[in-house]
Amino acid sequence: MECIVRFQVIYKNEEPKSLRGLILIGDNKEPSTEQLIPMFKKIGFDVIVENQDDLTFKPVSPDAPYTRIRVTELDTGEEVYREDANLKQILENLLPRSPGL
Repeated sequence: MECIVRFQVIYKNEEPKSLRGLILIGDNKEPSTEQLIPMFKKIGFDVIVENQDDLTFKPVSPDAPYTRIRVTELDTGEEVYREDANLKQILENLLPRSPGL
């Protein structure tokens, strides 16, 4: 089964860019971070998992022009994972930020 991965690349000195990729997954299965990392690498983003629950990734190289990749939607044609922007904004305002983020 195909899964369209919509994600946002957060750059250091530019506006964030929304992109998408495609991965193949088994029937009735959720995409894993182990499947997402090779997809990102194929399109030029060498990343590691930053937060598995939020599906955020950070670059392997500190010299990369981007600071974070955040998956915003996983579309398998059936159940769609979407980041809840309102909930995210509320949590960002309530939780203290870690240094360096």
